[in-house]
Amino acid sequence: MTVLSQSSCEACRIGAPKVDESEARDLLPQIPDWSLIEVEGIQQLQRQYKFKNFVAAMDFANQLADIAEAEGHHPGILVEWGKATVTWWSHSIKGLHRNDFVMAAKTDALLDK
Repeated sequence: MTVLSQSSCEACRIGAPKVDESEARDLLPQIPDWSLIEVEGIQQLQRQYKFKNFVAAMDFANQLADIAEAEGHHPGILVEWGKATVTWWSHSIKGLHRNDFVMAAKTDALLDK
């Protein structure tokens, strides 16, 4: 379990500072299986998780939904047979906030349960 996974999300509003390149380099080693991607000019974190079947992938997505709702920060989740792709970014700032790294770590921690 990482320090990030033990953190909580802070309120993120329009105008909040985005994670800069230096901070991203410091945070990424704590979530080594995640990739930085860019979609329509917006930086995002993405990871694909593999499961034995669709039901297991959906169970994971539902557990993640509970954590996301509790933290007030919600990902993109694509559930397919045997896999779930999770994408984190902060809609209000159209980019990455520290919250996205926190939630990526919390997502990884679901597999440790």
